[in-house]
Amino acid sequence: MSEKQGLKVLIAGAGAISEEHIDAYNRFPEWCRIVGVCDLFEEKALELIRKKGLEARAYTDYTKALEESGADLVSICLPLPMHVEASVAALNRGKHVLCEKPMARSLEECDIMLEAARRNGKLLSIVGQNRYKTPHQKLKTLLDSGIAGEIQLVTVNSLWWRGESYYDLEWRGSWESEGGGCVTNHAVHHLDLLLWMMGKPESVTAVIANVGHDNSQCEDVGLAIFTYPHAVVQLTASLVNHDEGQEIIFQCRKGRLSVPWYPAASKALGNGFPKEDGEMKEMLEESYRALPELSAEGHAGQVQNFLRAIRGEEELLIGGEQGKDTLELITAVYKSAYEKGTVRLPVSEGDPFYKKGKVAACMPHFHEKTRKVESSGGLVWGGTWGGKSVPATG
Repeated sequence: MSEKQGLKVLIAGAGAISEEHIDAYNRFPEWCRIVGVCDLFEEKALELIRKKGLEARAYTDYTKALEESGADLVSICLPLPMHVEASVAALNRGKHVLCEKPMARSLEECDIMLEAARRNGKLLSIVGQNRYKTPHQKLKTLLDSGIAGEIQLVTVNSLWWRGESYYDLEWRGSWESEGGGCVTNHAVHHLDLLLWMMGKPESVTAVIANVGHDNSQCEDVGLAIFTYPHAVVQLTASLVNHDEGQEIIFQCRKGRLSVPWYPAASKALGNGFPKEDGEMKEMLEESYRALPELSAEGHAGQVQNFLRAIRGEEELLIGGEQGKDTLELITAVYKSAYEKGTVRLPVSEGDPFYKKGKVAACMPHFHEKTRKVESSGGLVWGGTWGGKSVPATG
């Protein structure tokens, strides 16, 4: 079957996030259909197939699924440690890959994935579903237009709340298996948006701490300052904020642009004190309202772009390079916190933090894990990996 007639999709991992992927693909039945779901526990894969009404086969062996499903593309819905192996295995068998965030545990692993995509001539996309939401698309358009003037100060709040039992799942809260705490697994969304809207900063200064989760080695609070030639960005990442406030605010020379949308504009009185600039505020409001809504948002929006890119109809908005850029910022945050100093970008290949395992080896263990609940699903890897079991996200 040709790509123009319909792409066959394999879902790798039957955890909670896989439902987002399935729902997204099901939005576009004229372009694709799901032919397989692979999970260590067959009943879990079968239950997901039944729940979503799929005409698909359940697999418990990933290599067998890649070889027998006839899939054209694979959605990697697995924990971070398995992203590189699962992605490379699919790319080497001629499959396009949509991989959940973060891309990998190290920049070195990102390079392995990128090389596999280049070598096989296939697309590799990393999930960054917030780029495909109407408010963020509108904000990006307004920033690019320059309507509010030059960016001067940015506030990025990645604020969440998780109870202590969140880290009882065996692979969570471990530098080795999860790659980090709230900066890696929660602020990744906001850092992706920041890079999309502003590009890379020149330097990073950061601190991390664990103030409320005694079954996690990793941070539950992270603070970072990113410096640009003419602007400063402040990031707060947290798992202890009860309101779970999510916002990105751009203070520009002429006015304020943000998600959630709340425009503001000031002009100076004779003594320099502020007075509302009603004309500019209304201009910002009218410009925002005039921009169109997206037809598909979140994972559905990204899947739509991914499918169209495979079909040669548009450019891929988030490729592997963009996924690596986001991990570079995360790496710089941890390197800065570890060295207690400012880190200049880029993080070069010669930097120890570029390498696989360096973050896990260096970062402080705020606590040791004493409670572990086994994962509810996963994959069995066949072939050269000899049936190694892999936990699934959930």
